[in-house]
Amino acid sequence: MTGDLLQGLLQAIQPASLAATGVGCLLGIVAGMIPGMTISAAMIIVLPLTFVLDPNVSIGLFLGLYAGGMLGGSFSAILLNIPGTPSSAATALDGYPLVARGQAGRALGMAVSASFCGGLFSALCLFLIAPRLADLALQFRSADLFSLVFLGLTIICSFASRSWIKGLLSAVIGLAIVTVGQDPVMGTARFTFRDPNLLSGVHFLTALIGLFAIPQLIENLHGNSPGGAIGLGVPGRPGSPDSPGSPGGRNGTAPAAGAIELRKLLPAFADLRRIRLPVGIGSAVGTFLGILPGAGGPIAAFISYDYAKKATGRGDRFGQGAVEGVAAPEAANNAVTGGALIPMMTLGIPGDPVTAILIGALLAHGLAPGPLLFVERADFAYGLMFSFFWANVFNLLIALAGLRLLVKVVAAPRTLLMPAVAILCVVGAWSLRNSIFDVYVMFGFGLLGLAMKWLDMPVVPLLLALVLGRQLEENLRIALTGSQGDITMFFTSPFSALFLGLSVVSVVWSVVGARRQRAP
Repeated sequence: MTGDLLQGLLQAIQPASLAATGVGCLLGIVAGMIPGMTISAAMIIVLPLTFVLDPNVSIGLFLGLYAGGMLGGSFSAILLNIPGTPSSAATALDGYPLVARGQAGRALGMAVSASFCGGLFSALCLFLIAPRLADLALQFRSADLFSLVFLGLTIICSFASRSWIKGLLSAVIGLAIVTVGQDPVMGTARFTFRDPNLLSGVHFLTALIGLFAIPQLIENLHGNSPGGAIGLGVPGRPGSPDSPGSPGGRNGTAPAAGAIELRKLLPAFADLRRIRLPVGIGSAVGTFLGILPGAGGPIAAFISYDYAKKATGRGDRFGQGAVEGVAAPEAANNAVTGGALIPMMTLGIPGDPVTAILIGALLAHGLAPGPLLFVERADFAYGLMFSFFWANVFNLLIALAGLRLLVKVVAAPRTLLMPAVAILCVVGAWSLRNSIFDVYVMFGFGLLGLAMKWLDMPVVPLLLALVLGRQLEENLRIALTGSQGDITMFFTSPFSALFLGLSVVSVVWSVVGARRQRAP
């Protein structure tokens, strides 16, 4: 084992492997920043180029893309309130208000630091306890996965505390949209109105771009600051034009990029102490949920955000620019990457679409992921682990080196930035399935987002329902089919009972917290 370990380390630190990992991180960060450009799409574009490369070089490039894409999505979420990836949607809840207060450097520094910590934690778990954690995840049945997804849906309670009716209605709209397309069990068409474009349902990223980008574009174009920085006002939040005493400058706009000094991009010691608990929560939750096939980054990010909100004792600051609200989801979505590699390497089971592409890339090089990988090519398996470690290191270095350039996006004139963002959103929506129909769907969700904003309805419950709805239905129906309609299996299974119990705790905790906030 020691010989294989040393050989894997030597393979990972070869100049070609290190260079490929660094290039992958840079490409991943750029791809993650572009709304609609998924990490999977970036990998598919690069995949043919890797067939002529050495397997160690190829896997370094892919792991860099994977880790960099997760971080890159947070940059556009923080700077523009337009998540570049689904996992970064939770980061925008507190990252964008920090930008509105003129603290873009602080928000980006928190995101980079938390992402690095979450990635390193998952890399450590990948190296030390991969087989045990993979065996635990393998024991999960459909009932357990249903209860896990249901636990994710209970987070809606935390985002709809002002109006339970509006929050519930938002979630119901999201679940109704999820039912469009083919039945996940029977394969029959549902609510397609005989339109073949709806057979595959509504693409989540198309809805995400429309819900976040279109209202944001209209709000910025409707801003009051003439020809300056982006109008970053968010009604009712610190730093918005209607917020008195806003520290973000006149009309709540973000400061120019040149006003943000380099030292302010590095996290202060007080902030590092403040985010210790959120980063720990995000790292643990992200790694664990990354192991579960199909759970993914969005669930981990929102669950970590919710738990950090309850555990830090500063829940009233979340949603208004709390650094803890940036650190927890960022640590979670980067920890998911290492967690998803665990079942891929030890069992040959992809944890998410990205690891499915990784399996295809390994098979193209004659390497079969699974238990035999550690027997036949243990040196390559350990080399993959070390390459993932270097991917997180390059992620940190490249992100910090490029933060000054990225922050300048905030000071770009609206007349240049907003049309560019609109074009990227249209191109991103079209490129998902090469269909102009998805562009129409994106604009439709943009109108829905505007209507919900005018009605003061929370968008997050709808977003969570879109993320979790199909998994919830599929696992529920498979579980009920296997038990012939017996619902007691949800309570007799230890894992399912645990998740359902945590769901009850989450709801009760949210209700009690909301009442305490209204009591004064």
